[in-house]
Amino acid sequence: MVLQVVSKGEVFDAVVVGSGATGGWAAKELTEAGLKVCLLEAGPKVTEADFTEHAQPYDERYRFMHPTLSPRQPIQRLCYACRESNKSWFVDDVDNPYTFQKDRPFHWIRMRVLGGRSLSWGRQSYRLSDLDFKAASHDGFGVDWPISLKEVEPYYEKVERYIGISGQAEGLPQLPDSVFLPPMALTCGETLLRDRVGAKMKRKVTIGRVAVVTKAHNGRAACHYCGPCEQGCITYSYYSSPFTTLRAAEQTGNLTLRTDAVASHLLLDKGTGRATGVAYLDRLTREAREVRGKVVVLCASTLESTRLLLNSAPGGLGNSSGVLGRYLMDHAYRGYARGDFPELPKGQAWSGPPRRPNGLYIPRFRNVDRAETNGFIRGYGYQGTAFPGFAMDAPGFGKRFKEAVRSESSWSIGLNGFCECLGRRENHVEIDPHVVDAWGVPVLRVNMTWSANEKKLWEDARIQGAEMLEAAGAKNVVMDGVMSVPGFGIHEMGTARMGSDAKTSVLTPLNRTHDVDNIYVTDGAAFPSIGCQNPTLTMMALTVRACEDIVQRGRRGELG
Repeated sequence: MVLQVVSKGEVFDAVVVGSGATGGWAAKELTEAGLKVCLLEAGPKVTEADFTEHAQPYDERYRFMHPTLSPRQPIQRLCYACRESNKSWFVDDVDNPYTFQKDRPFHWIRMRVLGGRSLSWGRQSYRLSDLDFKAASHDGFGVDWPISLKEVEPYYEKVERYIGISGQAEGLPQLPDSVFLPPMALTCGETLLRDRVGAKMKRKVTIGRVAVVTKAHNGRAACHYCGPCEQGCITYSYYSSPFTTLRAAEQTGNLTLRTDAVASHLLLDKGTGRATGVAYLDRLTREAREVRGKVVVLCASTLESTRLLLNSAPGGLGNSSGVLGRYLMDHAYRGYARGDFPELPKGQAWSGPPRRPNGLYIPRFRNVDRAETNGFIRGYGYQGTAFPGFAMDAPGFGKRFKEAVRSESSWSIGLNGFCECLGRRENHVEIDPHVVDAWGVPVLRVNMTWSANEKKLWEDARIQGAEMLEAAGAKNVVMDGVMSVPGFGIHEMGTARMGSDAKTSVLTPLNRTHDVDNIYVTDGAAFPSIGCQNPTLTMMALTVRACEDIVQRGRRGELG
């Protein structure tokens, strides 16, 4: 695609594309090292005035109901976090299309706003272990990461100490402990589950590990449990890039922030083959612009970063291996086990717990000491909660109804398995030659399905979840749920995987492309495999590690 250049402007030391969890860290690390950085964000700025976490349903015209969301957001409104009050953070699906076969749906949840999905993510933050980094050596499928936990550990720790991760140390090799702030408390139902499952089945039940501070930390107040973090956090108790890492970058005076900048492709020097910057369009005027830089860091999110590379050269920039766009992964979930704890006290006026922005977590126990179980490899972890619920559908009116709401209440418990997806070559994205977005940029065509292994994991997670609930004494235990559509885990990863061999990977172990040594990709695109843990903490650690390499190379004069 040929774009008219409006102005070349200055040459920055680095251009960062994307302002979410990884883009914020890239900006912070590079500016604090003295580099002049330009950060491009496709959406508008966000301020505290945009936060609605304290708004009540009666404050909104449609009481936050999803069906009232714009018909221009048929995909985004499927996401639990997309609500009447924050729907403008999520993309307009009409202006930002992508394609897939009708029999192979893919739900791509995207946000174009300063901070990206760091404004509404679930904040679950877990380290990967060497069981994940070296999964291929464990069971023979796929490829190992070219790095180990020992190599990433210092960067995990740096991220954790800065953003604050609350959680409980458990000493499990398959779920390495982080540097923790005090853990949030389990409910009495979750404590019951923990004690009985631990005693009877030797499995660990713990509190989730979340990027939410539980005590004052780096100028941010402790969480006060107001609830819907997806709508913002006025106290900055949860990690989002605009009010933590990006704020730190801005305070250096070395950051130039350009919002409403829709990146279209990378600029290259035909003589040297190196990247010279990024071409973009003004979101509002559609005016074509460009920004020059000595190094380009792609943090636009997995599929957007890969889309930029695919649109930057015939066959894709950095694609000498032929694997750019391939090995797309996501976590399969929505397989539930549910039950009740009738032995716990029925609902009282005080029994509704605080709106804790977290739940319980059950770490992987399948195929930890062995390679395969029941015909499947890898594993899953659970997220869930146990809480007292009121019987709002009880019969009666007035006083009788109020009494029935409490007397017929019960403690409910639910477990939701998050299953690892294998990296398969046939799961891929490519440029659709017939479709462009509202700015004329060619869009992605996504082709992804679950394999038999994901389906077996998903079903086993439901079965084992039910067995754990029964072991804990739960009654009315049921298995339900429908397997999530690929992409809907909002943990899309792969498509530009790292590796030591340039013939089978796109990125080096330090997240720069094998083919062009001044382009880095530090979001989920770099993952060769995904484990069953939430990926954002690892993405941030990899970004810090890559930025260290950029700074060192810059000091050696290797970046021009």
